[in-house]
Amino acid sequence: MGKSVQQCLKQLDIRKSVVGLATGAGAIYLLYKAIRAGIKCQPPLCTASPICIARECPGPGERAQPQEPPAPEASSMGEPKGLAIERERHGRDSGELRRLLNSLEYKQDEYAKSMILHSITRCVYLLEAEASACTTDDIVLVGTMLDDKDNSVKIQALNTLKAFSGIRKFRLKIQEQFIKVLELISTIWDSDLHVAGLRLLNNLPLPDFVHPQLRRVMPALMEILQSDYILAQVQAIRLLSYLAQKNDLLYDILNCQVHSNFLNLFQATQPGSLLFEVLVFAERLSEGRNTPHYRAVKWHYNEQSLHEALFGDESRLADRLLALVIHPEEEVQIQACKVIVSLQYPQDMRMQPSSCRTTHSYFNNGE
Repeated sequence: MGKSVQQCLKQLDIRKSVVGLATGAGAIYLLYKAIRAGIKCQPPLCTASPICIARECPGPGERAQPQEPPAPEASSMGEPKGLAIERERHGRDSGELRRLLNSLEYKQDEYAKSMILHSITRCVYLLEAEASACTTDDIVLVGTMLDDKDNSVKIQALNTLKAFSGIRKFRLKIQEQFIKVLELISTIWDSDLHVAGLRLLNNLPLPDFVHPQLRRVMPALMEILQSDYILAQVQAIRLLSYLAQKNDLLYDILNCQVHSNFLNLFQATQPGSLLFEVLVFAERLSEGRNTPHYRAVKWHYNEQSLHEALFGDESRLADRLLALVIHPEEEVQIQACKVIVSLQYPQDMRMQPSSCRTTHSYFNNGE
């Protein structure tokens, strides 16, 4: 405590010299250890886990790439080299889609299966050549995922089948899943599952062998249409509009029971995308019921049926349509006018204005 400042400084200089020598030797030793450790270090073996598959792994049992590789070299087009989509563009198969499909065969937990299916869906859209090289066995494998107990796996499997349905050669095989998809939609109340399933159905031709099953699920489709989830409503109404053009299904649709507030779907406050689809549906129903084939039979409808809500004597559809003629969106205006015309003139009489007969719509008196 009694040392002078000068004595303290001298001691400090001596310590700095000693520390400097020690530091220099220590730095050399540490550098030697780092180099030696780097030589011995090897990347981990690649496995079939979803995380490993997501990397650029050559294959099971081979060395994986580092988790944080250096920035890829830019190609002449200014795009990075080494990406799967870039390799396919140059005619090289990345093998990524095949590895993902193979990994799906292993026993995985629900989360892993869901992530793998999501990755497969992306690959099908991005790697066209690799997707086209897949087989119907791959479609069957994805289809088995619809039986999984977890809804998220079912949803991802539906999305994957939707992606594969864009390839013509797989459509017939995917059609074999129609009844299963209809069963899922009608028995599980999950809006995301409804959207995924209906998107798949709307992307495929409708085989005749599913018509009996469609009659059984019609109430469920009508319930989805009257739900509060816009994406599911739009997909449901698109399918129903398509079915309305089938002569043997038209009555089942028109006689389907609906809620008392069904016409709220025609309110101007609804999103334009939903309004347009609902109006297309109404036009097709109106045209279908006015065809000679349909009018040749005297049909009976229940009081809460879709037919009574739209075309019954107590229906207020006309008021809703007139309000939509001045809707801000032009396509809604045009479609509302088309429905009005279909109500005034049956389809087989539009080319014969002099012989038009009155109908039971609200537009009979020149409104």
